[in-house]
Amino acid sequence: MSTLLQAALLGILQGLTEFLPVSSTAHLLIGAHVLGFADPGGVFTIMIQFGSILAVMYLYRTRIAALIAGFFRGDRYRRFAWAILAAFLPAVVAGLFLAGFVKGVLYESFATIAVAFVIGGIVMLIVEQMGPAAMVHDAENVPVGRAFAVGVCQTLALIPGVSRSGGTIVGGMLAGLDRRTAAEFSFFLAMPTMAAAFVKEFWDVRHQLAPDRLLEISVGFVMAFVSALIVVKAFLNFVGRSGFAPFAWYRIVLGAVMLAAIGAGWL
Repeated sequence: MSTLLQAALLGILQGLTEFLPVSSTAHLLIGAHVLGFADPGGVFTIMIQFGSILAVMYLYRTRIAALIAGFFRGDRYRRFAWAILAAFLPAVVAGLFLAGFVKGVLYESFATIAVAFVIGGIVMLIVEQMGPAAMVHDAENVPVGRAFAVGVCQTLALIPGVSRSGGTIVGGMLAGLDRRTAAEFSFFLAMPTMAAAFVKEFWDVRHQLAPDRLLEISVGFVMAFVSALIVVKAFLNFVGRSGFAPFAWYRIVLGAVMLAAIGAGWL
């Protein structure tokens, strides 16, 4: 299989899973291993993730503009901006102190990913069935305190397999957000979180951006952008109707299959 086809497949995988509660990082690590795709320094992964960021920013461009304008006017969008900032701060602190350990140790462990898949799926099922009653039904009305709690849950996504989207959605539901609101707040929180992570990681690997890899990076970037565009709105509509149980069971089954593959020496 050509490297360009591998890049396209991984780009699609990134875009499809980035905003679903299934961990795009884990899927990329598994996908690259299965395809035999070499990604020295994680340069390819870092660059194509930016495609997903741009996709969700494009989809919410009108509300982002209103958020920026409203912040200076002092209307309800200022409260929304403060809520996003409060949710963003825990990830900044955790990333500064733990990112090196996570990338250097946990990213090398498929067992960690598998266990995180299973545990995350079980937690999602429990919260879906037994979580508190929803009290917040609009992402723009999330109180700052509840937003901060969501941000604390997001820090768990440093562990590959936990899922940034999954952590924030489960955290949102525990904080009293309804399903759709939790998912939408997760999308808004993803923008500063992923943008900051991209800037930091891009700076770390800037010297490894070899010209001969630009074509495969470009292919992966475009495919991640397009597939993320497709999945975001569809995901919101789906969870509004069916909830998160299908994603939870997917995580549990995939984690169990991975553990079996590890036990058999295949992974």
